[in-house]
Amino acid sequence: MFREREVESSLAHPDALEGSNAPAHRAVIAKTARTAILQGFVGSLLMVAGSIGVGWLATTSGTLIRLPIFIMARTSPVAVILCTVMLCLGALLLLRSWLRIAQRIGGWNPSSRPVLMRALWMWTLPLMFSLPLFSRDVYAYIGQGRLMLQGLNPYTNGISALSNYFSLGPDTMWTEAPTPYGPLWLWIEQGAVWISGGSPDSGVPELALIPFRLAALAGVWLLAVYVPRLAALHGINPDRALWVAVLNPVLLINFIASAHNDSLMLGLVVAGIYYASVKRPVLGIVLITASIAIKPITLVALPFAGMLWAGARAGWGRRILRWAATLAISIGLLAVAGVVNGLGFGWLGALQTPGTVWIWYAPVGLVARTAGSVVDLIGGPGPVVKEIIQTVFTVVSALVIVWLTLRTPGRGIGMGRPIVGEEAFNKIVLRRMAWAFAAVVILAPVIQPWYMVWLLVFFAVTGIPDGPPLRTVFYLTAFFTLIGLTDQLSVFGWIPLAVVRGVAIAIAVLFIAYLVFYDKKTHVLFRARRGIVKSRS
Repeated sequence: MFREREVESSLAHPDALEGSNAPAHRAVIAKTARTAILQGFVGSLLMVAGSIGVGWLATTSGTLIRLPIFIMARTSPVAVILCTVMLCLGALLLLRSWLRIAQRIGGWNPSSRPVLMRALWMWTLPLMFSLPLFSRDVYAYIGQGRLMLQGLNPYTNGISALSNYFSLGPDTMWTEAPTPYGPLWLWIEQGAVWISGGSPDSGVPELALIPFRLAALAGVWLLAVYVPRLAALHGINPDRALWVAVLNPVLLINFIASAHNDSLMLGLVVAGIYYASVKRPVLGIVLITASIAIKPITLVALPFAGMLWAGARAGWGRRILRWAATLAISIGLLAVAGVVNGLGFGWLGALQTPGTVWIWYAPVGLVARTAGSVVDLIGGPGPVVKEIIQTVFTVVSALVIVWLTLRTPGRGIGMGRPIVGEEAFNKIVLRRMAWAFAAVVILAPVIQPWYMVWLLVFFAVTGIPDGPPLRTVFYLTAFFTLIGLTDQLSVFGWIPLAVVRGVAIAIAVLFIAYLVFYDKKTHVLFRARRGIVKSRS
């Protein structure tokens, strides 16, 4: 049982994250949240410092790797471990700051918005200057941009088609694999390489990072604008949604520090869904199509945009017409883009590229890999079994999307009464869209940490209540922060990677255990509320 003194000192009483205890004035909120904001800012600075030693650089080219500070930080085992410690402590301080800022604010009212935005930019801007962290996908973007600039088709050629491609430092998965990205992202890649000179010898690995970071920042800005607006449309506190989803450290780490194109993809699709919800369907479909033209996974959003366009009172005839119009507009725009770049719909054939790998914590990947290995041991066709299992679950996820799309909103389990009003209809449509994306993610053989961010945003705009749902978000955020810190660290071959990774794992596990079990300010957030209620009775 928690002591009442600890509960009150942390502001983590039953209403702390709801809104009834929010200070009334912006100055009061800013003062109470100052420590949490500064802690997150220091965490971001530590991550930037740590990136000097373990962030991703191109392997043999560029100017940064020749600077004395980078040579010192990356060639000495002691310096590499020190940078690893700074990186881990920085990310974990960011996690604690995210938890604490909600407690320090004490609730949610319009005066909390400027404070949250201040925190967002103070935590984000330092990360704009770090080396790519936890992923080297950005170097694959550079390689794909070079393919475009040289007139090669990224949908049929891997980066290995380039001369000296290894000097770019991309993940080996991308050296032979075609790109799974849409035409808009290919143009961004091409523009980034063109701006930075077009060849490894001209400094591409450094200069070409800037446009990708700006694209990631644009995505975060779109989310900061449209997540609160979309939440407010559905009667969800917009400031709480902003905190849950956009200030989340997993988002900042993977979208800004890693510079993933998912940031712009997600920002555009959320903006598109917002405009579809406020009856500006064509603008909404254009924005969703722009998102598809970055990563085609957001095709999942199209039928739900069509449902929003049709409206709550639409029958099957009107609904089918709106679906057809939505598809026609989107496919038409993508076709024009394919004609302009001369690559057509080549991205359709490359959609399976990310599915060629698996991750141990993805249930489908684990089951398929285990079954394939067992069949291999007994002399059977292991790879075939693995492929069949993955295909079956892919089909299941597609069927789930179809069912969620065709099921009439307001009917079925838990829907005893018909929907009254557009707001309730829109909320159910968006919640079903969130479950559709959840089906795609959970039933895939690979679940990357940033996939959690997709789901977090889609569920946040329709409400993540206190209690078990919010605690699940806390635990998932801690887990994927841990995964990010211990997964991909850039270390030279003569540095013992096992030791460096062991340090990262030890720091991350111990710090998260401290937050969950011992920190007087945060441990109450990870416990069932009944313990807090009992302590106050």
